[in-house]
Amino acid sequence: MPEPFFGPPRPWFVYLVRAENGALYCGISDNPVRRLKAHQRGQGARFFASSRAVALVYVEAWGSKGEALRHERMIKALRKPAKEALVAAYQD
Repeated sequence: MPEPFFGPPRPWFVYLVRAENGALYCGISDNPVRRLKAHQRGQGARFFASSRAVALVYVEAWGSKGEALRHERMIKALRKPAKEALVAAYQD
């Protein structure tokens, strides 16, 4: 019996969303645009309870959820100036 084919693995993304107050939120998703829309509706992260999600400002693709999670942890450990440098480099 042949193995079922599910196609190539979908990438996972690490993303940064800018809040209305200027803060940056880091997360992972298999669809960062859909995730931004959920954040804007107030779903998925308490982070946006005090200041609404405004824009997706950084996105980076990874081959697996595990890789995306590891990179998310690295970005979350950065200070805000380093996160802003990522955003600036992404937007150039």
